[in-house]
Amino acid sequence: MARKKRLAAGGGSAEDDVNLTPMLDVVFILLIFFIVTAQFIKEPGVPIVRPDVDNKAAAKPLAILIAINENSEIYIDKQIVSQDEIGFVIKEMRLDNPRGEVVIQTDVDAEAQVMVDVMEAINKIDGDTVINISAKTTG
Repeated sequence: MARKKRLAAGGGSAEDDVNLTPMLDVVFILLIFFIVTAQFIKEPGVPIVRPDVDNKAAAKPLAILIAINENSEIYIDKQIVSQDEIGFVIKEMRLDNPRGEVVIQTDVDAEAQVMVDVMEAINKIDGDTVINISAKTTG
């Protein structure tokens, strides 16, 4: 009602209204940009009790996670992987994430030899790969 009076009194037209279409386009473009550039943290898929350390260095969130549980089973991307398949799975993950750091999360009760075997399998694929060992920080 007030709009009709204003149009009638002022002689304005529908061209005086604000066009919100370009603003909505910009908002959708920004939304798409943030969705595409978001970094998602991957979980190993098995609960791990990590050893305590004093080092407070943190790995980048976009990493290739390898988990070894208390039964010395190896998990990559929430799936059990045999020691023979580790090289193949890491090669596939390197195609998706070429700059991702390799992080091994080993349970306190797991066999150390399994972790060493995993590290050797990764070094056979790419000897320049830095392998990070995940642990809880104390204090």
